[in-house]
Amino acid sequence: MTKFRTLDHPVMRMIAWDPQRPAEWINDHIMMVHAISNAYVIPGDGGDVVINTGTAQQGARIREKFEELLGRALDVSKLIFTQNHTDHVGGWTAFAGSETEIIAQRMAPQLIAERKMLTNFFTRRYANVISSMMSGEPKKVGAPESAPERITTFADELAFTHSGRRYILKSLWSGESLDSLAVWLPDERTVFTGNWAGAIHGALPNFYTARGDRQRSVPGWLRQCRDLLADEPELLITGHEQPVRGRERIRADLMTVHDAIRFVHDETVKGMEAGTDLATLMAEIRVPDHLTLRDGRCPVRWIVRAVYEEYAGWFRHERTSELYARPQSEIWAELVECAGGAEQVALKASRELGAGDAEKALHFIEMAVFVDPANVKVREVELAILDELADQTGGRDFDLLGWLEGRIASARKALT
Repeated sequence: MTKFRTLDHPVMRMIAWDPQRPAEWINDHIMMVHAISNAYVIPGDGGDVVINTGTAQQGARIREKFEELLGRALDVSKLIFTQNHTDHVGGWTAFAGSETEIIAQRMAPQLIAERKMLTNFFTRRYANVISSMMSGEPKKVGAPESAPERITTFADELAFTHSGRRYILKSLWSGESLDSLAVWLPDERTVFTGNWAGAIHGALPNFYTARGDRQRSVPGWLRQCRDLLADEPELLITGHEQPVRGRERIRADLMTVHDAIRFVHDETVKGMEAGTDLATLMAEIRVPDHLTLRDGRCPVRWIVRAVYEEYAGWFRHERTSELYARPQSEIWAELVECAGGAEQVALKASRELGAGDAEKALHFIEMAVFVDPANVKVREVELAILDELADQTGGRDFDLLGWLEGRIASARKALT
C-alpha cells in the first residue's frame, strides 16, 4: 500500500471549505473569504466590486460572510471573474443583481459554453483524478450550473474607475485558462491573479492538467510573468492561501518559478533542435537544485511535454502508426498470446519491477490487464506496480498521485 495520499497533499488545505470560517480583511479596503477558490470584495461608496464567487454550493454563504464582516448588505456593482472554472464563477447568482456588471476576459463565454457542451466528458475525467475525494455519483464539473447571459468582455486590457479607485484588468491568457485575467490596482500596487501562476504559489504551474483542459502557453506565461513584475506589485492576491506581501518577496517568488520554467523550456527546445526524442527529454530534464519549488500538481516531465507539443503538436515523426486511427492496443492480445499468455507477461512485469524499473513494468502489465482483466495474478502485479509508482511521486505531484489512486482503487476492486 502506498505511503502517500492526495488527501495529505498541501493543495487540500488550500481548497478546504469551512462554512464557519469568517471573512477577513486583507487591508483597509479588501476583504477575503477562503473557499475552494477564494473570493474577494472591495467595498465602495458607489457600489462593491466582487472578484470571484466560489462554487454554486458556496456562493450564498460566501456572501453572508462578507456581509457579516462589513456590517451591511453588499451592493454589487461589478463582478469580475479571474477565470471560467466553476470554483471561481459558480456562485455568481448569489452576488449578481439586475444592475450588476459582470466582467470577464473575452474567451470566457466561449470556454463556459464548451464546458457545458462537454460536461459529461469532463466529469468522468475529473472523477479519475480525484477519486479519493469522491463518494457516490460524481458531481457535474464541466460548467457552472447556470451562466450569466450578459458579460462585459475585453481582449487585452480594460481600465475603469469605480468609487474613486482605479482598476486595470489585464488578459493573462497563458495561465490557468485561456480567459485568465489579472486585476491591477495601480494606486495601491495590488494585483489579483487568480490561479494564473497555478493553484499553489511557488510551485510549478500546471501547463497541462491530468483531468484534461486546453493546454496553456509556456513561453506566453514567461513573458506575462515579466510583464506583471514590471509593474512592481507590493501585494499579490492569488486564488488560494494568504496574500503575498512586499515587492521584493513577490519578485523573488515569481522569478524563481519563472527561472525554473525557463530552464525546462530552454532545455526542451535545445533537445528538439538537436533531434532528441520527446521520451528522452521527459526522462532526462531536471530542474537545478537552486530552483527547487514547492510541491505542486505536476512533475517536470509534463512541462517538458507541454513545451514540445506547444511548438510541434501531436505528431512526433517517430512512427507511421501515429497517423492512423488504430491504437497499439489493437495488437496487444496477439502479442500476449505470442509471449505465452497474460500471466507470463505479468511475470515479466514483476521481474522488471523487482529490477527497479516500474515504468517499464507498467507497459507490460497494461497489456496483460487488457487481455485478461479478471486474472487475479495479473491484477496483483498491477497493484504492486501502481503502488510503487505512487510511492515514487513522494506525495509531491497532486494530479499524478490522484490518477494513480484511481487506478489503484480499480485494481483492488478487481481483486475483490
